[in-house]
This record gives sequence, C-alpha cells and structure tokens, in this order.
Amino acid sequence: MTGAILVIYRPAAGRYAAQFRAVVTAAAERGVAAVALLPTGQPSADVAGLPCYHADLDDREAVRSVVATIVAAHPVRRIFPLFEGDVLTAAYCRRDHGIDGLDPEGALTFRDKNVMHRRATELGVPVARSCRPETVGAVAEFAAEVGWPVVVKPYAGWACGDTHRVDSAEDLARVWPLIADDRHDYRVEEYVRGAEYHVDSLLRDGEVVFEQLSRYTYSVLEFRDEPGGTVSRKHDLTTAERHILTASATVLRGFGMRTGVAHVEFFLRDDGEVIFGEAAARAGGGSIVPAIEAGRGINLAGEWCRLELDPEHVPAAALGPEIGTEYLCSDRYGRITAITSAQELRALDAVRDADVWKSVGDVLAVPTASNDVLGWYVCEGRDFDDVRARFKVIRDSFEVRTEPVGESSCG
Repeated sequence: MTGAILVIYRPAAGRYAAQFRAVVTAAAERGVAAVALLPTGQPSADVAGLPCYHADLDDREAVRSVVATIVAAHPVRRIFPLFEGDVLTAAYCRRDHGIDGLDPEGALTFRDKNVMHRRATELGVPVARSCRPETVGAVAEFAAEVGWPVVVKPYAGWACGDTHRVDSAEDLARVWPLIADDRHDYRVEEYVRGAEYHVDSLLRDGEVVFEQLSRYTYSVLEFRDEPGGTVSRKHDLTTAERHILTASATVLRGFGMRTGVAHVEFFLRDDGEVIFGEAAARAGGGSIVPAIEAGRGINLAGEWCRLELDPEHVPAAALGPEIGTEYLCSDRYGRITAITSAQELRALDAVRDADVWKSVGDVLAVPTASNDVLGWYVCEGRDFDDVRARFKVIRDSFEVRTEPVGESSCG
C-alpha cells in the first residue's frame, strides 16, 4: 500500500464504529493503510488486523508524543479525528509533522466558541449576542439587556454538556455556583427563539461538493423533555433555507476549511433572520451520519477520507425522500429488564435503520448531555410533518422496562 492514514478513534458506546469502518474502507480502496489511535485501556474489535496505538486522548501532549512514534514508524499522509474533542489535538499533530489538513488556527476557530462567533461576525454572518461571565452581575446585566432566558455554556464544549438555560434571576442564583470556579471556561448567549437547522457538508479544496440541510424537531436545550430528532430538507426549500446553505458555505471557507467534513448549526427566527449557532470540523453527531447514509447513499466520514486522498473524487449522493432520525429515550431509570431491539424497530413501517446502544442489565441514569440516550432510528416520509408524525408511531413502539438497582426479578 502507498502511505497510511491515522484515525483517532474512541470505541466506547459504539457511536463512531460505522464512521471508523467507513474511513478504513475508503483508504483501502485507494491502496492506503490505516493506523488506529485509541484511548488507553479501550481495546476494540474494530481495529483487528490494523497497527494500533493507545494514549490518553484527553492529554494533548501525550497524544502528540504517541503520534510522533506513529509517524516515525508509518508514512502518515492524513489524520482523521472522528470525535469533537480530538479535532484541535489532531491539528497540532498535523502541524508537528507537516501533514496536510486543518491546522491549529482553523481548528481553534471550529472549537472555541468565542473565536468562532468573532470570526463569523467578521464574515458578515449574524450571531447571537453574548458576554463573558466575569461576575454574576455581568450575567444579570446581560440578561436585563437581551431578556431571559440566557444560555450559559462552555466555550469549548459539545453535546450541550455543562450547558445551562437560565430563565430568571432566581435561576441564575442556582446556576452560578455550578460555574463560578471555572467561569473563564464559559460564555453567555442570548436564547435565540426560532427553528433550528443544521448543515452537514463535505468540502474539497474550498468548494462545497455535498451539503444536506436538516431541521431539528426540538430544542437542543430541552433534550430532557423531548427526544432529539432531525428531518432532512431536500425538497421545496424556502428562500430562508437557501440562505442558510449560503451562510454555511461562507462560514466553512472563512474558518479555514479546505478539504473536510463539517456540521454547522443555525437558527431561523420567526422574522426570517438567519443566526449562526456553531460549527464543528467533523461529521454530525448522534445518528446524523446513518441518516444521511440512509437518505443520500454516502457515509460522511468515508467520503471525507476519499476527498482527502483523491483530489478528483466527487461524492455520488442520491436525493431520495425526506429522511428523519430521532434519538431513543426513556423516562425510566434503574437496571434494564427488557428493551425493544434494533431488529424489532427495523421491522416497523418506514424505518430504514436503527441501533440500540443499551441492553438488559445496563443501568439508566438521569441524562447529563444531549447524547445521553439509548440509541436511534432512521425513517422516511413525504415531508417534515409526515416524518415527524411517523416519529410518534415509532417512538410509541419502543419499550423499556427497568427495576431499581440492587433488586432482581425472580422467576
């Protein structure tokens, strides 16, 4: 084989398994070997037969040290981080060894929401008003200016972890002690009301070669009350929705992406104004990748690899019907005694694919992030409303039974 790629892969929970396999397959198609870098203490059957290294992936310097060892032993041409938290570290490793791809300046723009929103503003893309939470008074003054609620979030977080919707001065008094010691790791934004969209894109040499607009069916900040769903918008786009696609391309080029994959989020206010939310230099999370694969016939991670290795590659995406995907959730907590299987879900009308991450014996606790879920399914429909109606039918078919931890059934 000619050269090698390095894939930074976190196998826990299986969320990235399909992406990992797609990248390895795409590289092999082009005669390029794959090397895997996994978290210390996390073996994976997915890496069988591949050169495999381990490091504390949350320790940037440890990763850079191990990557130096990898590069000395393998002719690495590209580095593929599949997880949001590895994007910046991978960029440092590229710079360390002169490997093409997103550099630290670009990666920081995709990771640091303070930098991200400043750069979007420079590009002429509207953003939510924000402030730094230097003091509780600063947050209160900001809320008085923009109105409650406000959103307190880590400037480099993901999946809504440690993110707080603050609805009042009393609520602020509750939240402030949770962030006060680490306030410099946070930012405060106005709560933008309106429909929330995301654009999942592939770029080659600065040009968008694939894009998929989708609309969320819920508020990301209310994931405890509603399952997380999203529906593709491929047909009969409105003027505002087309404007979102244009704004997304502007953001990606302006953030320094040349060839890669990206997930960008926007809000569409009721008055038609498009507001930039945030952008990530990786494939969409949750079940977005399998939803796009079911609806368009391409795996975003695999196509990213093909584009990096072949400057002539063009993704062969189909159009097809509208496709929706929704997380599988439960309001039951404790040890699982019974749960609907992925196979049973796939047998339902209009379901194209499904995956259940939990099984009998697992313990369900109260979620702390928007991706603390039990799995997902993908279904098709005529339009946004039709897909959303199908969600309800499929959701009602998913059953979970639990018992308190420490108890066991007798039989």
